[in-house]
Amino acid sequence: MDNTRNVTLALPADLLRRARILAVQRDTSVSRLLADVLKELVEVESGYALARQRSMARLEQGLALGTNGRVEWRRNDLHER
Repeated sequence: MDNTRNVTLALPADLLRRARILAVQRDTSVSRLLADVLKELVEVESGYALARQRSMARLEQGLALGTNGRVEWRRNDLHER
């Protein structure tokens, strides 16, 4: 069963004309062209949100640097002059 829904869009005439030309060049319809672009946008945005959530969780958790939270050196020790 097809699970698509119709949507009404209001587009500037020039944009619609160019979209029709692009659809013909890609051997598709304007509807399919817009659906593909929207699908990609939604996937990118949701992928970005998930990646951001993972990154923020890693930042909250922190990384073990082997120092147990203690700094036992001085800057000059690391950068001999």
